[in-house]
Amino acid sequence: MKKYKSGIYISQGTYKCFQPEKINRPWLIDDMEIINLLGQADRQIGRLDMYSEYIPNIDLFISMHVLKEATQSSKIEGTKTNIEEALLDKEDVKEEKREDWEEVQNYIAALNEAIEQLNTLPFSSRLIKESHKTLMRGVRGENKLPGEYRTSQNWIGGASINDAIFIPPIHSEISSLMSDLEKFAHNQELHFPDLLKIALIHYQFETIHPFLDGNGRVGRLMITLYLVEKGILKMPILYLSDFFERNRQLYYENLMRVRNLNDIKQWFKFFLVGIIETAKNGINTFDQIMKLQKEVELKIQTMGSRASNAMMLTNYLFTRPMIDANKAKEITNLSMPSVYKLIGELETLKIIKEITGAKRGKLYVFTEYLDLFR
Repeated sequence: MKKYKSGIYISQGTYKCFQPEKINRPWLIDDMEIINLLGQADRQIGRLDMYSEYIPNIDLFISMHVLKEATQSSKIEGTKTNIEEALLDKEDVKEEKREDWEEVQNYIAALNEAIEQLNTLPFSSRLIKESHKTLMRGVRGENKLPGEYRTSQNWIGGASINDAIFIPPIHSEISSLMSDLEKFAHNQELHFPDLLKIALIHYQFETIHPFLDGNGRVGRLMITLYLVEKGILKMPILYLSDFFERNRQLYYENLMRVRNLNDIKQWFKFFLVGIIETAKNGINTFDQIMKLQKEVELKIQTMGSRASNAMMLTNYLFTRPMIDANKAKEITNLSMPSVYKLIGELETLKIIKEITGAKRGKLYVFTEYLDLFR
């Protein structure tokens, strides 16, 4: 890695764009700090992945991990929807916030669809384009070639290309660079650790910036897709957007440091620290979920004949911790008077809490569970 060259700036007349070096070639790790961090990251991801096997009904909890990822990844791009708002139905979202809400919902849909597509489609340009198409559906950027690589120059930062912070490669190079990235992802002869591979893929993708809009969200989504496709994670339970959001300035600085100073080592270290911290946080969250599950089950056991219906509702709340009476009726198939009695008892047991203060259209939140993801 001592001889690593990230690329060169090429004059396009009135501006210079960055032409990255291709990455599908042999790599040698010669930094003990990176090797040490890699060992820690592997151990923590292994610990996190164990929960995929040992937590009953882990699917119940994945939707909340996806929801948090969607809000944090979109937040990096300036979207202001929080988790509570993301849980609302569209008609319950304020008019001025609906576009942000839709961007978050699109991210959730793109991630879920991509995970499903991995059963039949490899980690590839096709998968990336399909995800981008879903991300851009009906929101800002819907007219910027959704699902297609750009055919014109874009830039990052600045009001115009003349004061841009970074100008990616010219559009005619995108197909070749993305093909190289795809080959690198699947090259079995390189014997390069997968966690460093996806760190490099993420950097390279953000540097190529192949779409006119939505590159950041697609690039972050790709990390989880790669980890699942390679079998490093059995389930999509690790997301780096929260780490990147909390360290946003460092995230951008380290990407630029690679481009301007060829310092790929610092990027690898930053990325691995993100993996370690995120995996540890994920383990802690799952431990707290299991503890909360037991506490809730003990409370529900005191409900006698209403216990089975209460369990149906709480199972739903573990996937989506916000509910109204109509949804509760749909889940339990009870009459509306019985639904209100059930909700009242869950409130008394402090499992759910009403948040609107309204007489009609009341919303109830599974607060203790939601707090784990805030």
